[in-house]
Amino acid sequence: MSSNRVTAIALFVVFVGAGYAVTAVTSIRVGAAMIRQPSSAIAMFREAPAFRNGAECAADSGGGGRVDIAMTLDANYLRGTMAAVFSILQHTACPESVTFHFLTAERGGDDGRLAAALRATFPFLDLRVYRFNPSRVRGRISRSVRQELDQPLNYARVYLADTLPRGVRRVTYLDSDVIVVDDIRTLASVDLGGHAVAAPEYCHANFRNYFTDAFWSHRELNGTFAGRRPCYFNTGVMVMDVDKWRAGGYTRRVEEWMAVQKRRRIYHLGSLPPFLLVLAGDIRAVDHRWNQHGLGGDNVEGRCRGLHPGPISLLHWSGKGKPWLRLDARRPCAVDYLWAPYDLYRHSSPVIEEW
Repeated sequence: MSSNRVTAIALFVVFVGAGYAVTAVTSIRVGAAMIRQPSSAIAMFREAPAFRNGAECAADSGGGGRVDIAMTLDANYLRGTMAAVFSILQHTACPESVTFHFLTAERGGDDGRLAAALRATFPFLDLRVYRFNPSRVRGRISRSVRQELDQPLNYARVYLADTLPRGVRRVTYLDSDVIVVDDIRTLASVDLGGHAVAAPEYCHANFRNYFTDAFWSHRELNGTFAGRRPCYFNTGVMVMDVDKWRAGGYTRRVEEWMAVQKRRRIYHLGSLPPFLLVLAGDIRAVDHRWNQHGLGGDNVEGRCRGLHPGPISLLHWSGKGKPWLRLDARRPCAVDYLWAPYDLYRHSSPVIEEW
């Protein structure tokens, strides 16, 4: 056989999501050498260093200083999740006091491949993985302006209080397309002031745009905001009092508005509007620095956007454009370079073996 002849011996690829969580077995013979490609999602990410608590965390060893963070775990956003977790651990003084709770639609839940990839990348991480059954919400979802917003896992945040163990009294929910550049304890410990939810709110935004004319022309429907001064807030960053959420029946109330949407189209944007209908004007406002949102552009074209003026504690690529996709396509926006240092994705390099 000629030494420069290349013979493909075996190629089996199963894609899950956008190419970052894959199972692949690839062997290519080049002369007397065999080139083997990485064989699983676990091999796609570098192992993060161990992060240890600082001296100031000693007083919190009894559990009072624990921070519970909830996120979803999905193959399409796995690369973003890895970067988000890495940024949180890197910027908090007490990383060992942080517990991560991941909701996934993957069968196997805690024993699935995505959980295994997380544990391989963060072997010292305190994490729990819960299976979220998509059938719980699939029949309630109405089509929105972007297909990604219609995925059942996007609605898992509605069911946090039903999913998390009773010992979790307060949780900070974060989307997978965020980077935290400040100590997450500051956000997690915000005074909720008796409210079920705290989040940055934006009263300068045109709130009417989040609902249809059919909603605003229906007095009984828009009357839900009577006695409130509703303002837009983004549900990708919020602190929740889990006990108050349960006691207030907020899951049921959000579901009721989703049922209205199925009968009469009153909004366009996935899981956000029913949250606004229930909670807008009745949350604890948090400093805007904790959600520098919209870095992914709009929900249709995802055009580049710059940073808003002011201090920043959390960067959020909400919108269609995701930094890892734009960087890989070599069409990054300027803000995507702020995400890149936290990227643990290991671009696959072939391993050459004698054969």
